[in-house]
Amino acid sequence: MRADSPGHCAKYGSYTMMNLEDNKVVDIQLIQSNEVGASPRMEREGFLRSLQFLESAGLRVGAIVTDRHPSIQKYLREQRPDIKHYFDTWHVSKGLAKKIDALGKERSCGEVLAWRRSIINHLYWCASSSKTGEEAVEKWKSVTNHVQNVHHHDSDLFPVCAHPPLEMRAWLTPSTKACERFCDLMINQRLLKDVAKLSPHHQTSSVEGFHSLILKFAPKNVAFSFVGMLNRLHLAALHYNENSNREYACSQSGEPSIRVKWPKYKKGEHSLHYRKTAPTYKYVESLLRLFF
Repeated sequence: MRADSPGHCAKYGSYTMMNLEDNKVVDIQLIQSNEVGASPRMEREGFLRSLQFLESAGLRVGAIVTDRHPSIQKYLREQRPDIKHYFDTWHVSKGLAKKIDALGKERSCGEVLAWRRSIINHLYWCASSSKTGEEAVEKWKSVTNHVQNVHHHDSDLFPVCAHPPLEMRAWLTPSTKACERFCDLMINQRLLKDVAKLSPHHQTSSVEGFHSLILKFAPKNVAFSFVGMLNRLHLAALHYNENSNREYACSQSGEPSIRVKWPKYKKGEHSLHYRKTAPTYKYVESLLRLFF
């Protein structure tokens, strides 16, 4: 779900359903907070409306990838056990990174910060390389031994680390405060349950990209009517679906064009992004032909 304004007092909430296999928006539901009593309830209502719309159109939903919203978890667990529910890895890694940062600020625990990036990479690898949730959990739990330079584990599903021999690293010393607190964080029962449900194939980064595009059509610092907001959401979806699978742009030498970004959430680290060809606006011509 996307709120129409920053903070916790949103008036509108838009819920987007996207087919992650072909990167197309298939449904958008707009909910006003006074319909459901309060803004925190909009996400569950939007999910239920969108799921009902898809199934009424004859589509059988076999699996869905979302964030860890508690009410949606409960609904799918109790009311719809026939739908496989997966968690987006980025949302889990974002919360885990914050906890590692908080632990690193404690006294005698600063050395755990050196493992932050490796731990996040390991989380993505556990999700993408595992066939079952149990296998992903065993791979994840092995990190408590790995950071102590122990690479054989008491597990039938993952008895030994998959990496080649490593050079000297900033291994954590067993029985120290940093090591004990770090291991407790890694094998937290709630985190283990989340790791077991990580999506192995598709993530919701495309949905986040679509939410970023909506800012071009409906900025959060401008108030719109219900119909005005709905129309702008539909225009954003038309634009996104037309340009969702654009080809990558190339330089004059024929090599893929790459740009460097310095996102704020990476705290000084950079990321590389392939440039894409310019977007098209054929949907505007279709709308004009329809109207006139």
